[in-house]
Parts: sequence; C-alpha cells; structure tokens
Amino acid sequence: MTSDYGVFLGLDVGKGEHHAVALAPDGKRLYDAALPNTEPQLRAVFDKLAQHGRVLVVVDQPATIGALPVAVARASCQEVAYLPGLAMRRIADLYPGNAKTDARDAFIIADAARTLPHSLRRVDTGDDVLAELEVLVGFDDDLASEATRTSNRIRGLLTGIHPALERVLGPKVQHIAVLEILSRCGGPAGIRKAGRRKLASIASKHAPRMGAQLAQDILAALQEQTVVVPGTTAADSVFPRLADSLKNVLLQRKQLASEVEGILDAHPLAPVLISMPGIGVRTAARILLEVGDITAFRTPGHLAAYAGIAPVTRRSGSSIKGEHPPRTGNRKLKRAFFLAAFAALADPPSRAYYDRKRAEGKKHNAALICLARRRCDVLFAMLRDHAYYRPPTPAAA
Repeated sequence: MTSDYGVFLGLDVGKGEHHAVALAPDGKRLYDAALPNTEPQLRAVFDKLAQHGRVLVVVDQPATIGALPVAVARASCQEVAYLPGLAMRRIADLYPGNAKTDARDAFIIADAARTLPHSLRRVDTGDDVLAELEVLVGFDDDLASEATRTSNRIRGLLTGIHPALERVLGPKVQHIAVLEILSRCGGPAGIRKAGRRKLASIASKHAPRMGAQLAQDILAALQEQTVVVPGTTAADSVFPRLADSLKNVLLQRKQLASEVEGILDAHPLAPVLISMPGIGVRTAARILLEVGDITAFRTPGHLAAYAGIAPVTRRSGSSIKGEHPPRTGNRKLKRAFFLAAFAALADPPSRAYYDRKRAEGKKHNAALICLARRRCDVLFAMLRDHAYYRPPTPAAA
C-alpha cells in the first residue's frame, strides 16, 4: 500500500452502525463519529472526506458486516484495505489504555494505515468471482463440519454397542454402500435380521468392487459379539436417521462442488492452480480466496510466513536452538497447503521429497509441512507468472 493519501479512514465495522475515524497525513482528526450502516450515510461521509484528497478506507472485516462499506467505497471510487485482526491486536498494545471501545479501535485502524502501511492487506477490487466463491466455499465448510459431526456420531454409537462392527464400517462410514446399509437395515440387530442375501444385494449395488467383501466382513464382525449392550434397540432406530442425514449432506457437497467448479472456470488463475498435482476444486477455491492478489507478497517466503508453513528459529544463548513450526498464520490457507501436499504424495517428485524428509528422521506431519513449504515456492511462481505447472526434469548425471 502506498502512503500518498489525503485521508486515512478507519472503520470499526458493526451490524447496525460503524465507528469511523478519519486522520490526515499529519495525524489531525477529520472525522470521529458513529456511522450508520446504510448506503446514503456512507456515501455522504466518503464524498465529504474526498474534499481533503484521496481517501483510503480501512476496515477490520471486509466480509459479512463489512461488505456494504467496502462496496460503497468502491462505488465512490475510493481505495479499500484490510487490517487483519492479529495485526490489529498487536498494534493496539502500542497505544496507551486498556479500554476496548469502537472509537479506540477505529482510531487504531486509521493510525495504523497512516503510520504502518505495510501491515495492511489489499481487498481485491471488483472481483465478483471471488465474492461468489466466498459464499459457496463458506457454505461448503459448514457442510463439511456437519458431515464430520454426523460421521463421528455414527462411529461413536457403533463403538458403544458393537466395537467389532465399528472397526468394519467406521473407516468407510461416508461411503454410499455403508450409508445405504445403515439406512435400510439400522444397527447390529437390524443388519443381522436382514440376512446375508439382502446385505450382499445392497452392498453390491452401491459398491460393485468391494460389495461382496464388505458384506462378508460385516457378517464376520456380527459373529464376534453375542451379548446385547443396553441401548442397542434405541440405536437401531437412530442409525437410519443419521445415515439419511449424512447422505443428504454429502449430496449437497457434491452439488456444491459442481457449482464451485463452474464459477472457477471464469477465473483466469483457476486452471493454473488446478494444474498442480494435489490441488482440486475446493483447494483451489480456498487458495484463491485467502491469497487474493499475489502481488501483495514480495517473495515466496512472505507467502509461506502468511500461511504459517515457514519454520521459525528460536534461540536463547547457546542452550536453546532449532527451528519449529509456527503457531500463527492463516489457518485456512495452511490447511489448504497441508491437504494439497498430502494429496500430492501420489506424484513421484513430491513422494521422493517426502521420503527423503522421512529418511532424515522427520515425522509424517513435519515431512508434509516441508513438502508444503517447497510447493509454496512453485505455487508463488505459477501465480506470479500465470504459468501452468511443469514437472521437474531430472538432473543430468
């Protein structure tokens, strides 16, 4: 962010109204009052402040309750920036006082924009594709959490009443064949009552390759336990409901993935991201949303530090040395890089690097973080140059 602005407007956004503090380059207050969250009021303040020069509008939350101020500022031809919450909390410790008020927060945002422009992040202007992706990916995250919760609930019930059956069905609980068996037969008592023929028919219909083996494993697990645990009867009536709920959630995620893929086709960087091994539709959408404009990062190291995958050196004299994974960074972006690195283990070059790190004595997660850091350099160059992924060529002997 440049510093050639005539007004630095800090907005502590809120649901009904925001608090706005505008500062001149010399620190003089040009505006300090509550600002209703309506378009006419926002436009009036932005136009009034524009008389003093270029206005930089800085918000502490660019989405949800901060979406309207950002949109109005863009419509008024004002530039918009974003001060991340972690940076704001650290900067706030430099100011006197311990009070937590909207007026103080708005002043800190404006003064940070005036004196610490490097702490600001850009808000991508006019990118309707990213705005659409933000809504869909956010809903997909909610569905993923719901699917995990329901899956854990099914596995927990199975563990309580029939551990042997859970060892067979638990790892495949989100497979359509397992969900159909639980939906149509219920729990252990219902599955035993259904019989071998019906069980094999359901399993083979929805899992042609592993259906027969799955039915055989289920029947073998049922024979391992003869005692009936209290609560089994109630669980038999709960399993079909949980299975139907999980099927519905997974179906919505599948449909949502198609919508996300259709929107990604309109973004020029989406094919660049997907060309890299291990990056799918959901991961590409998350990286686009969290990284935004790659020019905001000067080097791959800055991007890695922002994602929380760059090692942090910790030393205290000669007694404590070493590098450790950071506990900060953008958690969503870090998770996307981690999952992409895990999926890339099927790629021979990535697998070779992972195996080399394991041979050095690193554990699985540490080796994956190293692989994610290495891939971050490649990803940075791909986004910077708009270039597709090219497999590394083996070095000459």
